[in-house]
Amino acid sequence: MSRAPLQLHIPAPTCRPGDAVDFSGITVPAAGILKRPAEDTPPEQMRDYAYGLIRVLDESGHAVGDWNPKLSADTLRTGLRHMVLTREFDERMVKLQRQGKTSFYIKCTGEEAIGVAQAMALDDRDMLFPSYRQQGLLVARGCPLVRLMNQIFSNTRDNLKGRQLPIMYSEPDYGFFSISGNLGTQYPQAVGWAMASAYSGDTRIAAGWVGDGTTAEADFHYALTFATVYQAPVVLNVVNNQWAISSFQGIAGGERATFAARAVGYGLPALRVDGNDFLAVYAATKWAAERARSNLGATVIELYTYRAAPHSTSDDPAGYRPADEAKNWPLGDPVERLKQHLIALGEWSEERHSALIAEMQEQVMAQLKEAMSYGVLGDPAPNDPGSMFEDVLKEVPGRLLMQREQMLALRRKEV
Repeated sequence: MSRAPLQLHIPAPTCRPGDAVDFSGITVPAAGILKRPAEDTPPEQMRDYAYGLIRVLDESGHAVGDWNPKLSADTLRTGLRHMVLTREFDERMVKLQRQGKTSFYIKCTGEEAIGVAQAMALDDRDMLFPSYRQQGLLVARGCPLVRLMNQIFSNTRDNLKGRQLPIMYSEPDYGFFSISGNLGTQYPQAVGWAMASAYSGDTRIAAGWVGDGTTAEADFHYALTFATVYQAPVVLNVVNNQWAISSFQGIAGGERATFAARAVGYGLPALRVDGNDFLAVYAATKWAAERARSNLGATVIELYTYRAAPHSTSDDPAGYRPADEAKNWPLGDPVERLKQHLIALGEWSEERHSALIAEMQEQVMAQLKEAMSYGVLGDPAPNDPGSMFEDVLKEVPGRLLMQREQMLALRRKEV
């Protein structure tokens, strides 16, 4: 009996550079359709939330449905302010990278609602285990931009002393765990920290972030296993921005099921959320946080969004997607959508928004002036090489002390 030859399926995006943008395969449900369940709803009754899309803001900018968090106008303006500041910070840092003031930068353009809204929905004492596109978390928690700039420039005030790639922040004072270039590590770390918090009788929860591509890493699955087995008080976020560097999300399995659906097999509740809707992101995060605080365990949130900028300053997206794809993203721009919501409420205007942008640009420039007074990449010279022996071990062993003395002796000879 003859059989047809086997064929291997290679996932491919619907359009490539030069093609017309095609988002026809994306279904965007109307805002307000999904009901808000009680925080203690059993995970097996929440399957629809892993495949649907929680949306609050409708096409006219009004908040509708059960998920509307009913935030005050002042809170909404604060969120908009943080998002605009995050975007202006990103724009200025990329310009400085192009000028050689730093070696590397990653923007979060199009994803500002995620970091900002989630930081505002969580308590300030909750521990954050981010990936490298959540600078909005630090902005919303009030971390001075000059601290981030010092790290980006690797200057004399860099609290990491040049030991981390630019944008790999570590801000323990703001509950912001060190960013790792080995993506996925932050997920089991977040779960472990949350387990320790519960074990010690603390009241703080943890939250972790990975991208869609990172869900294919083993660390993702280890984290979900421990989270469900030990009912860890943690919010596990998957930022599905459609692209893992130049690989579209189908390579990580996004063609077969939503990323939120991966929680179903682990017995965890999952929420799939419009990541460009500030109110929906806030509401879903608040729901998951309250569930964790009530000793009901972890929640997986898929934040459905789009990476409007290049993956990093080392990337050129023109090589793998149409140039106008970001402008045609069906869920729009998060800053514009929150702005229009405030205007619809009669609490904002185009004039006030222009003034806000100018104010945020001035704030970025003022902190940039201070940061540059401490130096930029390579000017002044990097930190003393002798510092490589510091801040690693609590008690420096004799062999390292000997090596440090040998290095210092060689340097004295050179002088």
